[in-house]
Amino acid sequence: QVQLEESGGGLVQIGDSLRLSCAASGNIFSFKHMTWYRQAPGKQRELVARVSSGGTTNVADSVKGRFSISRDNANNTVYLQMNSLKPEDTAVYYCNAMVLSIPGSWGDYWGQGTQVTVSS
Repeated sequence: QVQLEESGGGLVQIGDSLRLSCAASGNIFSFKHMTWYRQAPGKQRELVARVSSGGTTNVADSVKGRFSISRDNANNTVYLQMNSLKPEDTAVYYCNAMVLSIPGSWGDYWGQGTQVTVSS
């Protein structure tokens, strides 16, 4: 009933910027939160940034000062603005949302991921 579609990844150089988008569609009533995770090869999945239903944002210490998260509520879209990219940021980035769907069920949904590669 709910789909998440990430976009905006790509190959960039050190110091470049990217903006990732995650568009949610389906029978959505409300969001508890929307979150960006990432997973590098051979590494555990890592929480990168989160925005809550009340608009509170949190970012991981590793990306503070470089990344920010924002929402476009009218379009059910969350963005991850990534600046000053480093090779350590290379990973597959996944969008996650805790959603109350219109039929009345809470669910934890994931997108398919978008690859970000920062060359060194």
